Amino acid sequence: MDATATVTPFSTLIRVASHEQHTEAETSSFMSDLMGGQLGVDAYARYTEQLWFVYRALEEGAEALRDDPVAGPFIQPELFRTAELERDLAHMRGADWQTTASPLPATEAYAARVAECARSWPAGYVAHHYTRYLGDLSGGQIIRDRAEKTWGFARKGDGVRFYVFEGIANPAAFKRGYRELLDAVNADDLEKQRIVDECKRAFDFNGAVFRELGAEFPLSA
Repeated sequence: MDATATVTPFSTLIRVASHEQHTEAETSSFMSDLMGGQLGVDAYARYTEQLWFVYRALEEGAEALRDDPVAGPFIQPELFRTAELERDLAHMRGADWQTTASPLPATEAYAARVAECARSWPAGYVAHHYTRYLGDLSGGQIIRDRAEKTWGFARKGDGVRFYVFEGIANPAAFKRGYRELLDAVNADDLEKQRIVDECKRAFDFNGAVFRELGAEFPLSA
């Protein structure tokens, strides 16, 4: 057995192992164009809509996992984002936004996988939980700042509430606690490797969503 596997914290292993996919997703042409202010608020709204489908799958599956020995410690209501996404979408698209909301094929596949893990593989659910929520608390704050400046949303107001964690007073401390949960996850080494693999898969799903959004919102020549 690799000696480093026993001393390297799992939170470090999962971060390092998924770094390549994480970078690919973050540097997609769609996100680069969006964050560069080269796309309109309609593209931002469409992206927010896709997030709603994914987070609904994450959070609808959460309650049944509350007492699970593996996933249970990660179910923390202060992280939940569905209500904030719905408020943002109502602000951008009007009260009847759900009548026209539609998942891209990649989003549908992503949400289906999250729901499948929630139903049948709690450790896999943890992988998706980690890739979404820890990202929101970190790089998500850059997106909020750019969105406020680019499209004129009120600071931490409607339109960017998805990125505002009202129930988390100290994000840095919360992230430290979250990493400690990962380090203590109730899984053997083989299962931990499966979690890492699912984490990579989550970033691949995310990248596929960005590619489809990029096809829908190409920069005009």
